Amino acid sequence: MTPPLTSELGAPPSRAAASSQEPHARTPGPIRVALADDRALARQGLRMLLRGEQGIELLSGATDVTSLAGAVAAHQPDVLVLDLGLASRHALAAIIALRERAPHTQIVVLAGERDAAFARRALAAGALGYVAKESADRDLPQAIRAAARGERLVSTSVAVALEATRRSFAEDRLTAREIEVLRLIALGHTSAEVARTLALSPRTVETHRARIHKKLGLATRAELVSYALRRRLLRA
Repeated sequence: MTPPLTSELGAPPSRAAASSQEPHARTPGPIRVALADDRALARQGLRMLLRGEQGIELLSGATDVTSLAGAVAAHQPDVLVLDLGLASRHALAAIIALRERAPHTQIVVLAGERDAAFARRALAAGALGYVAKESADRDLPQAIRAAARGERLVSTSVAVALEATRRSFAEDRLTAREIEVLRLIALGHTSAEVARTLALSPRTVETHRARIHKKLGLATRAELVSYALRRRLLRA
């Protein structure tokens, strides 16, 4: 049996944690939902799943990452269901872009993996929901309704992985910013590149870098890369 939907912090849906994004006031009526998936059979399956859901209206969607912005602009959905099979690295960039260009469209990610590092980045990019495909038949409608209310919900299996990852990093006393700096350094970026990516000064990046080395007791970049690999920070 697949676990029920839960908030990222493990609370049941009735006590879902509010998103850091401020919920927008929707006009009365059904939740307008667009689907983004590059596989025809998958889109058809999602439509069949959601077609019978009360209060959900299905709109035309997108079949690739490049058409996402156009589809959202044309139909202005309340919620976009984004299948990360579209190409995970590009999909993450698309989430950030869509949150800037269409702040009233909330995003629910549908993913085949429970990878906590990837889920964390998708949520940090601006997604309000993260649903495991194994439990989509039950979780996806709830996640859509929660996103329309401005609430963040993820499948329980993903929430468990997120909490385990949080505890793991907490043991090493790394802050969220230090984790992101570490990831970029391990990917081969220079301090100047990290500074540009995170909108920080090079001096601030160097300070973070020194703290990372000190907290982890690691002396070289190779050791940082090894640590990042163990912590699964280098996934796309």
